[in-house]
Amino acid sequence: MLITGTADKGKCIGKTESGQVVFVEGVAPGDVVDVLILRKRKGFLEGRLQNIKSLSKERVEPVCKHFGVCGGCKWQHIPYEAQLRHKNDTVKNALQRIGKVDVEAFEPILGAAETEYYRNKLEFTFSCKRWLEADELNEEEISNRQDVLGFHRPRVFDKIIDIDHCHLQPAPSNEIRLFVKEKAKELGLSFFDIRENQGYMRNLLIRTSSLGETMVVFSFHEDEKDTREQLLDAVWEKFELTSLCYTINTKKNDSWYGLDVLVYKGEGVIHEQLGDVKYKISPKSFFQTNTRQAKELYDIVVEFAGMTGHENVYDLYTGTGSIACYVAKSCKQVVGIEEVEAAIVDAGKNAAMNGIENTVFYAGDVKDILTDQFAEKHGKPDILITDPPRAGMHKDVIEMLLKLASPKVVYVSCNPATQARDLNLLSEKYEVKKVRPVDMFPHTHHIESVALLQLKD
Repeated sequence: MLITGTADKGKCIGKTESGQVVFVEGVAPGDVVDVLILRKRKGFLEGRLQNIKSLSKERVEPVCKHFGVCGGCKWQHIPYEAQLRHKNDTVKNALQRIGKVDVEAFEPILGAAETEYYRNKLEFTFSCKRWLEADELNEEEISNRQDVLGFHRPRVFDKIIDIDHCHLQPAPSNEIRLFVKEKAKELGLSFFDIRENQGYMRNLLIRTSSLGETMVVFSFHEDEKDTREQLLDAVWEKFELTSLCYTINTKKNDSWYGLDVLVYKGEGVIHEQLGDVKYKISPKSFFQTNTRQAKELYDIVVEFAGMTGHENVYDLYTGTGSIACYVAKSCKQVVGIEEVEAAIVDAGKNAAMNGIENTVFYAGDVKDILTDQFAEKHGKPDILITDPPRAGMHKDVIEMLLKLASPKVVYVSCNPATQARDLNLLSEKYEVKKVRPVDMFPHTHHIESVALLQLKD
Protein backbone atom coordinates (compact mmCIF):
# COMPACT_ATOMS: atom_id res chain seq x y z
CA MET A 1 0.00 0.00 0.00
CA LEU A 2 1.26 3.47 -0.93
CA ILE A 3 0.82 6.12 1.78
CA THR A 4 -0.46 9.18 -0.02
CA GLY A 5 -0.89 11.85 2.65
CA THR A 6 -1.27 12.90 6.27
CA ALA A 7 -4.52 12.72 8.19
CA ASP A 8 -5.94 13.81 11.52
CA LYS A 9 -4.48 12.99 14.97
CA GLY A 10 -1.00 12.12 13.70
CA LYS A 11 -2.13 9.40 11.32
CA CYS A 12 -1.41 8.99 7.61
CA ILE A 13 -3.67 7.81 4.83
CA GLY A 14 -3.48 5.21 2.08
CA LYS A 15 -5.85 3.12 -0.04
CA THR A 16 -6.38 -0.59 -0.55
CA GLU A 17 -6.37 -2.11 -4.05
CA SER A 18 -10.17 -1.85 -4.00
CA GLY A 19 -9.98 1.86 -3.21
CA GLN A 20 -10.91 1.78 0.47
CA VAL A 21 -9.36 4.52 2.61
CA VAL A 22 -7.03 3.27 5.37
CA PHE A 23 -5.71 5.28 8.33
CA VAL A 24 -2.43 4.12 9.92
CA GLU A 25 0.17 5.50 12.37
CA GLY A 26 3.96 5.46 12.15
CA VAL A 27 4.29 5.99 8.41
CA ALA A 28 5.00 8.92 6.11
CA PRO A 29 3.61 10.05 2.74
CA GLY A 30 5.49 8.16 0.01
CA ASP A 31 6.12 5.03 2.11
CA VAL A 32 5.11 1.67 0.62
CA VAL A 33 3.92 -0.53 3.47
CA ASP A 34 2.10 -3.67 4.56
CA VAL A 35 -0.80 -2.87 6.87
CA LEU A 36 -2.85 -5.16 9.09
CA ILE A 37 -6.49 -4.04 9.07
CA LEU A 38 -7.77 -3.81 12.64
CA ARG A 39 -11.17 -2.15 12.33
CA LYS A 40 -13.74 -1.41 9.69
CA ARG A 41 -15.56 1.87 10.07
CA LYS A 42 -18.23 3.50 7.99
CA GLY A 43 -16.39 4.71 4.92
CA PHE A 44 -12.84 3.85 6.01
CA LEU A 45 -10.55 1.29 7.64
CA GLU A 46 -8.08 1.52 10.52
CA GLY A 47 -4.85 -0.44 10.34
CA ARG A 48 -1.52 -1.11 12.01
CA LEU A 49 1.85 -0.97 10.30
CA GLN A 50 3.30 -4.44 9.74
CA ASN A 51 6.24 -3.83 7.45
CA ILE A 52 7.82 -1.00 5.46
CA LYS A 53 8.75 -2.17 1.96
CA SER A 54 10.28 1.12 0.85
CA LEU A 55 10.79 4.44 2.57
CA SER A 56 9.55 7.77 1.30
CA LYS A 57 12.19 10.11 -0.11
CA GLU A 58 10.58 12.84 1.97
CA ARG A 59 11.25 11.07 5.28
CA VAL A 60 13.67 12.56 7.79
CA GLU A 61 15.45 10.90 10.70
CA PRO A 62 13.61 11.45 14.01
CA VAL A 63 15.74 13.28 16.56
CA CYS A 64 14.36 11.41 19.56
CA LYS A 65 15.37 7.87 20.54
CA HIS A 66 11.87 7.32 21.96
CA PHE A 67 10.12 8.10 18.67
CA GLY A 68 7.62 5.43 17.72
CA VAL A 69 7.16 4.31 21.31
CA CYS A 70 6.30 7.55 23.06
CA GLY A 71 3.22 9.07 21.44
CA GLY A 72 4.17 12.70 22.04
CA CYS A 73 5.81 13.70 18.73
CA LYS A 74 4.22 11.49 16.08
CA TRP A 75 5.46 13.49 13.08
CA GLN A 76 9.20 13.73 13.78
CA HIS A 77 9.84 11.57 10.72
CA ILE A 78 8.00 14.03 8.46
CA PRO A 79 9.81 17.23 7.33
CA TYR A 80 8.56 20.29 9.16
CA GLU A 81 7.58 22.01 5.91
CA ALA A 82 5.33 19.05 5.10
CA GLN A 83 3.81 19.20 8.58
CA LEU A 84 2.95 22.86 8.02
CA ARG A 85 1.34 22.10 4.65
CA HIS A 86 -0.88 19.48 6.24
CA LYS A 87 -1.88 21.72 9.13
CA ASN A 88 -2.66 24.54 6.74
CA ASP A 89 -4.85 22.18 4.70
CA THR A 90 -6.51 20.85 7.87
CA VAL A 91 -7.82 24.31 8.76
CA LYS A 92 -8.88 25.03 5.17
CA ASN A 93 -10.70 21.72 4.82
CA ALA A 94 -12.50 22.13 8.14
CA LEU A 95 -13.78 25.57 7.13
CA GLN A 96 -14.87 24.33 3.71
CA ARG A 97 -16.27 20.88 4.58
CA ILE A 98 -17.62 21.33 8.10
CA GLY A 99 -18.31 25.04 8.27
CA LYS A 100 -19.03 25.65 4.59
CA VAL A 101 -17.57 29.06 5.36
CA ASP A 102 -16.46 31.56 2.75
CA VAL A 103 -13.17 33.12 3.81
CA GLU A 104 -12.22 36.38 2.15
CA ALA A 105 -8.48 35.96 2.86
CA PHE A 106 -6.78 32.76 4.04
CA GLU A 107 -3.33 33.76 5.26
CA PRO A 108 -0.44 31.25 5.23
CA ILE A 109 0.29 29.26 8.35
CA LEU A 110 2.76 30.74 10.81
CA GLY A 111 5.33 28.08 11.59
CA ALA A 112 7.38 27.87 14.76
CA ALA A 113 10.93 29.18 14.77
CA GLU A 114 11.85 26.46 17.28
CA THR A 115 10.76 22.87 16.63
CA GLU A 116 12.62 21.41 19.64
CA TYR A 117 12.69 22.44 23.31
CA TYR A 118 9.72 24.75 22.82
CA ARG A 119 7.47 23.69 25.71
CA ASN A 120 7.51 25.49 29.05
CA LYS A 121 5.62 22.76 30.92
CA LEU A 122 5.85 18.95 31.11
CA GLU A 123 4.38 16.42 33.51
CA PHE A 124 6.01 13.06 34.12
CA THR A 125 4.68 9.94 35.85
CA PHE A 126 6.42 7.56 38.25
CA SER A 127 5.65 3.86 37.92
CA CYS A 128 6.98 0.54 39.13
CA LYS A 129 6.12 -0.96 35.73
CA ARG A 130 8.03 -0.11 32.57
CA TRP A 131 6.57 -0.44 29.09
CA LEU A 132 8.59 -3.08 27.25
CA GLU A 133 9.27 -2.64 23.55
CA ALA A 134 8.47 -5.43 21.10
CA ASP A 135 12.02 -6.82 20.95
CA GLU A 136 12.16 -7.04 24.76
CA LEU A 137 8.99 -9.09 25.27
CA ASN A 138 10.65 -12.45 24.56
CA GLU A 139 13.75 -11.74 26.64
CA GLU A 140 13.26 -13.76 29.84
CA GLU A 141 15.88 -11.78 31.73
CA ILE A 142 14.02 -8.50 31.14
CA SER A 143 11.15 -7.76 33.51
CA ASN A 144 8.77 -4.86 33.34
CA ARG A 145 8.96 -4.56 37.14
CA GLN A 146 11.25 -1.55 37.06
CA ASP A 147 11.05 1.87 38.71
CA VAL A 148 10.71 4.40 35.90
CA LEU A 149 9.84 8.05 35.34
CA GLY A 150 8.45 9.23 32.03
CA PHE A 151 5.33 9.29 29.88
CA HIS A 152 2.33 7.04 29.48
CA ARG A 153 2.30 4.79 26.43
CA PRO A 154 -0.72 5.87 24.33
CA ARG A 155 -3.86 3.97 25.39
CA VAL A 156 -1.96 2.20 28.19
CA PHE A 157 -2.71 3.53 31.66
CA ASP A 158 -0.62 1.28 33.91
CA LYS A 159 2.84 1.23 32.29
CA ILE A 160 5.26 4.09 31.73
CA ILE A 161 7.94 4.64 29.07
CA ASP A 162 11.20 5.42 30.85
CA ILE A 163 12.39 8.66 29.23
CA ASP A 164 16.13 9.12 28.83
CA HIS A 165 16.07 12.46 27.01
CA CYS A 166 13.03 14.50 25.95
CA HIS A 167 13.40 17.08 23.17
CA LEU A 168 10.33 19.08 24.19
CA GLN A 169 11.43 21.19 27.16
CA PRO A 170 14.68 23.14 27.58
CA ALA A 171 17.22 22.69 30.36
CA PRO A 172 17.17 21.97 33.19
CA SER A 173 14.13 19.75 32.58
CA ASN A 174 15.98 16.57 31.56
CA GLU A 175 18.59 17.02 34.27
CA ILE A 176 15.93 17.46 36.96
CA ARG A 177 13.94 14.41 35.87
CA LEU A 178 16.97 12.10 35.77
CA PHE A 179 18.28 13.35 39.11
CA VAL A 180 14.88 12.93 40.78
CA LYS A 181 14.52 9.36 39.51
CA GLU A 182 17.92 8.28 40.77
CA LYS A 183 17.61 10.15 44.08
CA ALA A 184 14.21 8.58 44.80
CA LYS A 185 15.71 5.13 44.16
CA GLU A 186 18.70 5.94 46.37
CA LEU A 187 16.35 6.94 49.21
CA GLY A 188 14.35 3.74 48.76
CA LEU A 189 11.13 5.54 47.83
CA SER A 190 8.55 3.30 46.17
CA PHE A 191 7.25 4.22 42.72
CA PHE A 192 3.50 4.22 42.22
CA ASP A 193 1.44 1.25 41.05
CA ILE A 194 -1.78 2.69 39.65
CA ARG A 195 -3.52 -0.69 39.50
CA GLU A 196 -2.87 -1.39 43.17
CA ASN A 197 -3.15 2.29 44.19
CA GLN A 198 0.03 2.07 46.23
CA GLY A 199 3.50 3.54 46.19
CA TYR A 200 5.03 6.84 47.27
CA MET A 201 6.18 8.72 44.13
CA ARG A 202 3.34 9.69 41.74
CA ASN A 203 4.02 12.66 39.46
CA LEU A 204 6.56 15.32 38.64
CA LEU A 205 5.64 18.64 37.02
CA ILE A 206 8.34 20.93 35.64
CA ARG A 207 7.69 24.50 34.46
CA THR A 208 10.37 26.66 32.86
CA SER A 209 10.23 30.24 31.64
CA SER A 210 12.06 32.34 29.08
CA LEU A 211 13.20 34.51 32.01
CA GLY A 212 15.30 31.64 33.34
CA GLU A 213 12.96 30.65 36.17
CA THR A 214 12.07 27.05 37.03
CA MET A 215 9.28 25.48 39.08
CA VAL A 216 9.14 21.86 40.22
CA VAL A 217 5.98 20.30 41.67
CA PHE A 218 5.87 16.80 43.17
CA SER A 219 2.79 14.67 43.69
CA PHE A 220 3.19 12.15 46.51
CA HIS A 221 0.75 9.38 47.35
CA GLU A 222 1.61 9.34 51.05
CA ASP A 223 2.11 12.13 53.59
CA GLU A 224 5.47 11.24 55.15
CA LYS A 225 7.26 14.42 56.23
CA ASP A 226 10.79 13.09 56.83
CA THR A 227 10.93 11.09 53.60
CA ARG A 228 9.48 13.95 51.60
CA GLU A 229 11.90 16.52 52.97
CA GLN A 230 14.95 14.37 52.23
CA LEU A 231 14.02 14.33 48.54
CA LEU A 232 12.90 17.96 48.33
CA ASP A 233 16.02 19.25 50.09
CA ALA A 234 18.24 17.26 47.71
CA VAL A 235 16.48 18.73 44.66
CA TRP A 236 16.61 22.27 46.07
CA GLU A 237 20.35 21.98 46.79
CA LYS A 238 21.14 20.48 43.36
CA PHE A 239 19.29 22.97 41.15
CA GLU A 240 18.72 26.72 41.11
CA LEU A 241 14.93 26.63 41.35
CA THR A 242 12.55 29.53 41.69
CA SER A 243 9.80 27.45 43.23
CA LEU A 244 9.58 23.97 44.78
CA CYS A 245 6.09 22.69 45.66
CA TYR A 246 4.27 19.47 46.43
CA THR A 247 0.83 17.96 46.86
CA ILE A 248 -0.47 14.78 48.48
CA ASN A 249 -2.69 12.76 46.14
CA THR A 250 -4.31 9.67 47.61
CA LYS A 251 -6.92 9.40 44.85
CA LYS A 252 -7.07 6.63 42.28
CA ASN A 253 -6.35 9.03 39.41
CA ASP A 254 -3.34 11.26 38.81
CA SER A 255 -5.21 14.56 38.56
CA TRP A 256 -4.22 16.90 41.40
CA TYR A 257 -5.93 20.08 40.22
CA GLY A 258 -8.56 19.81 42.96
CA LEU A 259 -5.90 19.35 45.65
CA ASP A 260 -3.95 21.85 47.72
CA VAL A 261 -0.45 22.55 46.42
CA LEU A 262 1.96 23.54 49.19
CA VAL A 263 5.07 25.68 48.71
CA TYR A 264 8.14 24.00 50.20
CA LYS A 265 10.77 26.53 49.12
CA GLY A 266 10.87 29.60 46.92
CA GLU A 267 8.15 31.95 45.76
CA GLY A 268 5.42 29.47 44.84
CA VAL A 269 5.23 31.02 41.35
CA ILE A 270 7.42 31.68 38.34
CA HIS A 271 7.24 34.59 35.93
CA GLU A 272 6.93 34.73 32.15
CA GLN A 273 6.93 37.63 29.73
CA LEU A 274 5.24 38.18 26.38
CA GLY A 275 6.15 41.48 24.79
CA ASP A 276 6.11 44.03 27.60
CA VAL A 277 3.56 42.11 29.69
CA LYS A 278 4.72 39.98 32.60
CA TYR A 279 2.73 37.01 33.91
CA LYS A 280 2.74 35.25 37.26
CA ILE A 281 2.33 31.47 36.86
CA SER A 282 1.29 29.30 39.80
CA PRO A 283 1.44 25.47 39.86
CA LYS A 284 -2.13 25.10 38.53
CA SER A 285 -2.12 28.06 36.12
CA PHE A 286 -3.08 27.58 32.51
CA PHE A 287 -0.55 29.32 30.28
CA GLN A 288 0.25 28.74 26.63
CA THR A 289 2.91 26.02 26.69
CA ASN A 290 4.90 27.45 23.77
CA THR A 291 6.00 30.87 25.03
CA ARG A 292 7.61 32.14 21.84
CA GLN A 293 4.66 31.15 19.64
CA ALA A 294 2.19 32.50 22.20
CA LYS A 295 3.54 35.99 21.54
CA GLU A 296 3.19 35.44 17.79
CA LEU A 297 -0.38 34.21 18.32
CA TYR A 298 -1.33 37.21 20.45
CA ASP A 299 0.26 39.59 17.95
CA ILE A 300 -2.06 38.14 15.30
CA VAL A 301 -5.03 38.67 17.64
CA VAL A 302 -4.02 42.31 18.06
CA GLU A 303 -3.52 42.72 14.31
CA PHE A 304 -6.90 41.16 13.48
CA ALA A 305 -8.69 43.23 16.14
CA GLY A 306 -7.30 46.47 14.74
CA MET A 307 -7.83 48.41 17.98
CA THR A 308 -7.45 52.20 18.12
CA GLY A 309 -7.45 52.65 21.89
CA HIS A 310 -11.12 53.49 22.31
CA GLU A 311 -12.75 50.05 22.14
CA ASN A 312 -14.71 48.13 24.74
CA VAL A 313 -13.39 44.55 24.44
CA TYR A 314 -14.90 41.31 25.76
CA ASP A 315 -12.46 38.42 26.26
CA LEU A 316 -14.35 35.14 26.60
CA TYR A 317 -12.66 32.07 28.14
CA THR A 318 -9.94 34.43 29.34
CA GLY A 319 -8.09 31.88 31.47
CA THR A 320 -5.45 33.68 33.52
CA GLY A 321 -6.06 36.83 31.49
CA SER A 322 -3.10 36.29 29.18
CA ILE A 323 -4.80 37.74 26.10
CA ALA A 324 -6.72 40.34 28.10
CA CYS A 325 -3.56 41.76 29.65
CA TYR A 326 -1.74 41.61 26.31
CA VAL A 327 -4.37 43.70 24.47
CA ALA A 328 -5.28 46.03 27.37
CA LYS A 329 -2.88 48.79 26.33
CA SER A 330 -4.53 48.94 22.89
CA CYS A 331 -8.12 49.53 24.00
CA LYS A 332 -10.31 51.38 26.50
CA GLN A 333 -11.45 48.39 28.57
CA VAL A 334 -11.24 44.59 28.60
CA VAL A 335 -13.91 42.49 30.32
CA GLY A 336 -12.82 38.86 30.81
CA ILE A 337 -14.91 35.80 31.67
CA GLU A 338 -13.52 32.43 32.75
CA GLU A 339 -15.11 29.36 34.34
CA VAL A 340 -12.15 28.42 36.56
CA GLU A 341 -12.18 30.66 39.61
CA ALA A 342 -8.49 30.11 40.42
CA ALA A 343 -7.59 31.31 36.90
CA ILE A 344 -9.55 34.51 37.46
CA VAL A 345 -7.61 35.12 40.67
CA ASP A 346 -4.39 34.78 38.63
CA ALA A 347 -5.81 37.10 35.96
CA GLY A 348 -6.37 39.82 38.52
CA LYS A 349 -2.85 39.38 39.89
CA ASN A 350 -1.35 39.56 36.40
CA ALA A 351 -3.18 42.79 35.64
CA ALA A 352 -2.12 44.32 38.96
CA MET A 353 1.51 43.26 38.52
CA ASN A 354 1.63 45.11 35.18
CA GLY A 355 -0.17 48.19 36.47
CA ILE A 356 -3.10 47.45 34.14
CA GLU A 357 -6.20 49.22 35.43
CA ASN A 358 -8.62 48.84 32.53
CA THR A 359 -9.47 45.14 32.98
CA VAL A 360 -12.25 43.48 34.95
CA PHE A 361 -12.64 39.72 35.33
CA TYR A 362 -15.57 37.44 36.17
CA ALA A 363 -15.53 33.80 37.28
CA GLY A 364 -18.27 31.55 35.94
CA ASP A 365 -19.47 29.64 32.90
CA VAL A 366 -19.51 31.99 29.92
CA LYS A 367 -23.03 30.88 28.95
CA ASP A 368 -24.29 31.90 32.41
CA ILE A 369 -22.31 35.14 32.83
CA LEU A 370 -22.74 36.60 29.33
CA THR A 371 -26.32 37.92 29.51
CA ASP A 372 -28.32 41.01 28.57
CA GLN A 373 -27.80 42.34 32.10
CA PHE A 374 -24.04 41.81 31.79
CA ALA A 375 -23.97 43.79 28.54
CA GLU A 376 -26.05 46.57 30.12
CA LYS A 377 -23.58 46.82 32.99
CA HIS A 378 -20.38 46.79 30.91
CA GLY A 379 -21.62 48.16 27.61
CA LYS A 380 -21.85 46.24 24.37
CA PRO A 381 -18.47 45.17 22.98
CA ASP A 382 -16.84 46.91 20.04
CA ILE A 383 -14.57 43.87 19.71
CA LEU A 384 -15.17 40.41 21.10
CA ILE A 385 -12.28 37.95 21.51
CA THR A 386 -13.09 34.32 22.17
CA ASP A 387 -10.65 31.49 22.87
CA PRO A 388 -12.83 28.50 23.85
CA PRO A 389 -11.72 24.97 24.78
CA ARG A 390 -11.54 22.20 22.16
CA ALA A 391 -15.30 21.65 22.34
CA GLY A 392 -15.89 25.15 21.03
CA MET A 393 -18.60 27.53 22.21
CA HIS A 394 -21.90 26.48 23.77
CA LYS A 395 -24.92 27.18 21.57
CA ASP A 396 -26.23 29.65 24.17
CA VAL A 397 -22.98 31.63 23.90
CA ILE A 398 -23.29 31.73 20.12
CA GLU A 399 -26.88 32.95 20.39
CA MET A 400 -25.72 35.69 22.74
CA LEU A 401 -22.93 36.70 20.37
CA LEU A 402 -25.48 37.06 17.59
CA LYS A 403 -27.62 39.17 19.91
CA LEU A 404 -24.73 41.39 21.02
CA ALA A 405 -23.72 41.94 17.38
CA SER A 406 -20.20 43.14 18.17
CA PRO A 407 -18.78 44.79 15.01
CA LYS A 408 -15.75 42.47 15.18
CA VAL A 409 -15.13 38.99 16.59
CA VAL A 410 -11.65 37.50 16.84
CA TYR A 411 -12.00 33.72 17.30
CA VAL A 412 -8.92 31.84 18.52
CA SER A 413 -9.29 28.06 18.30
CA CYS A 414 -7.28 24.93 19.11
CA ASN A 415 -9.75 22.76 17.15
CA PRO A 416 -10.46 23.67 13.50
CA ALA A 417 -13.52 21.39 13.41
CA THR A 418 -15.39 23.09 16.25
CA GLN A 419 -14.25 26.51 15.06
CA ALA A 420 -15.69 25.75 11.62
CA ARG A 421 -18.97 24.62 13.20
CA ASP A 422 -19.22 27.81 15.27
CA LEU A 423 -18.34 30.06 12.32
CA ASN A 424 -21.14 28.43 10.36
CA LEU A 425 -23.60 29.27 13.14
CA LEU A 426 -22.31 32.83 13.35
CA SER A 427 -22.61 33.29 9.57
CA GLU A 428 -26.19 34.40 10.15
CA LYS A 429 -24.80 37.83 10.98
CA TYR A 430 -21.06 37.62 10.31
CA GLU A 431 -18.71 37.19 7.39
CA VAL A 432 -15.22 35.76 7.81
CA LYS A 433 -12.72 38.35 6.65
CA LYS A 434 -9.52 36.38 7.23
CA VAL A 435 -8.10 33.28 8.87
CA ARG A 436 -4.55 32.40 9.83
CA PRO A 437 -3.36 29.06 11.27
CA VAL A 438 -0.56 29.15 13.86
CA ASP A 439 1.57 26.12 14.68
CA MET A 440 2.10 25.98 18.44
CA PHE A 441 3.14 22.30 18.62
CA PRO A 442 5.66 21.09 16.00
CA HIS A 443 5.76 17.33 15.30
CA THR A 444 2.15 16.92 16.46
CA HIS A 445 -1.21 17.20 14.68
CA HIS A 446 -2.36 20.06 16.94
CA ILE A 447 -2.99 23.44 15.32
CA GLU A 448 -4.32 26.84 16.39
CA SER A 449 -6.42 28.98 14.09
CA VAL A 450 -7.30 32.68 14.36
CA ALA A 451 -10.32 34.02 12.49
CA LEU A 452 -11.56 37.59 12.08
CA LEU A 453 -15.32 37.96 11.76
CA GLN A 454 -17.00 41.19 10.78
CA LEU A 455 -20.64 42.11 11.14
CA LYS A 456 -22.46 42.07 7.81
CA ASP A 457 -23.75 45.35 6.42
